[in-house]
Amino acid sequence: MKVMVVGAGKLGYKLAEAMNFEEIDVTLVDIDSDKLERISDHLDVLTVHANGIQIGTLKELDIGSYDLLVAATNSDEVNTLICTLAKKLNCKKTIARVRNPEYIEEIDFVKSHFGIDHIINPDLATAIEIERYISKTYNLYSGDFAKGKVSMVDFHLGVHNDNFVGKKIKDIKDLKGLLITAISRNGQLIIPHGSTQIEEDDVIHVVGGGEDINRLAEILKVPLNKKESKRVMILGGGNIGYYLAQRLEKSGIAVTIVEIDKDRCEYLAEKLQHTLIIHGDGTNVDLLQEEDLSSYDTFVGVTGFDEQNILMALVAKQYGINKSVAKISRPNYVHIIEKLDVDVAFNPVNITVSNVLKFIRGGKVLSVSLLLGGEGEVTEIIASKNSPIIDRPIEKLGLPKGIIIGAIVHNGEVIIPNGKSIIREGDRIIVFSLASDTPVLNKLIRPANKGGFFNGLWSHR
Repeated sequence: MKVMVVGAGKLGYKLAEAMNFEEIDVTLVDIDSDKLERISDHLDVLTVHANGIQIGTLKELDIGSYDLLVAATNSDEVNTLICTLAKKLNCKKTIARVRNPEYIEEIDFVKSHFGIDHIINPDLATAIEIERYISKTYNLYSGDFAKGKVSMVDFHLGVHNDNFVGKKIKDIKDLKGLLITAISRNGQLIIPHGSTQIEEDDVIHVVGGGEDINRLAEILKVPLNKKESKRVMILGGGNIGYYLAQRLEKSGIAVTIVEIDKDRCEYLAEKLQHTLIIHGDGTNVDLLQEEDLSSYDTFVGVTGFDEQNILMALVAKQYGINKSVAKISRPNYVHIIEKLDVDVAFNPVNITVSNVLKFIRGGKVLSVSLLLGGEGEVTEIIASKNSPIIDRPIEKLGLPKGIIIGAIVHNGEVIIPNGKSIIREGDRIIVFSLASDTPVLNKLIRPANKGGFFNGLWSHR
């Protein structure tokens, strides 16, 4: 498969990096030669110093031979035009990054009239993920799969978790109906096996049904609180803050946005009907005290500065707020968050890359979630009739150590599999894999390709 990415910013780079593991031929186009040179030192991709909006550039690169173009520059208008030109020049599929709320309101019109197959909006996607987390009655971050039947929850193990720390997974007795599918340890992701020993400060990613997850939380003495979020304070009135407030309003949640830019405050006041807009510096503790920060259930930091978001999320926890959320953009902060008293951090780039990977892999791939900044991923798949993984015991599939099947949903029943378990056609399976083993995973789950990459199993409905 051939993919062209126009725009070598954070998103463009992360897309190129992720596609490297997909065995995709990637061409990265940007007008910044220094940036491209740095990328060439780290990624095995073709870099082209050119303006992707110029027809001559697209023709010279033979855009008609590409399966997909992703326009990821900083301009919505430029991204839209690039996709239009690429489609006119016979590129098979196009994806545009569009962030402006005014455009998103007319998303169907934009897609149909400008030749765009898929629109990605990092800000909206992040707001949706934050809203999903806020809507839960407990603090633990969880990913939901199989329409909520299966959950993946992260547990941070301290020194006093004697039931786990120092033991091999096969010797732990409290995992009935559960599976430890991955371990984050010292900034590295491990796909474990029965003889893997749990260590202090490990973050274990556990998959299972809701009741079994709750039972494990009680064993690990992790408070579930089960407290609803009725009042939410958002620090930062940018697009993420706007989208989040808009969605929370519809759920009947009382929302307050603290924004330092006066003009932006006026815009938000016009657009949001039931949100309290406060003009001020949200890092000023005196202001937060005046607004009675401790009376809120949830605090969300979504300014353009990671450090502000993390710091104020920590301050919120000190004031007794039940849930604290921070938006982060720097990949190296992922490892820091695990050791801090912040409940969850969301990275818009990783969320967006997950959405693009889902689009690339097609209709039978229901979701893709990156783990630890992209070192691994969780993929939910519907087992296809012609897939080589069906009707054979898992132990006979020859899975590498970096891949583990965490759950099977068969006829609505959640099965935590072992080596004897068999996947049937139509089953939903949740697979955990290291990024380096993604090509192997794709070969195992993808049947013979008929008529091109976007046809057959991986074609879109």
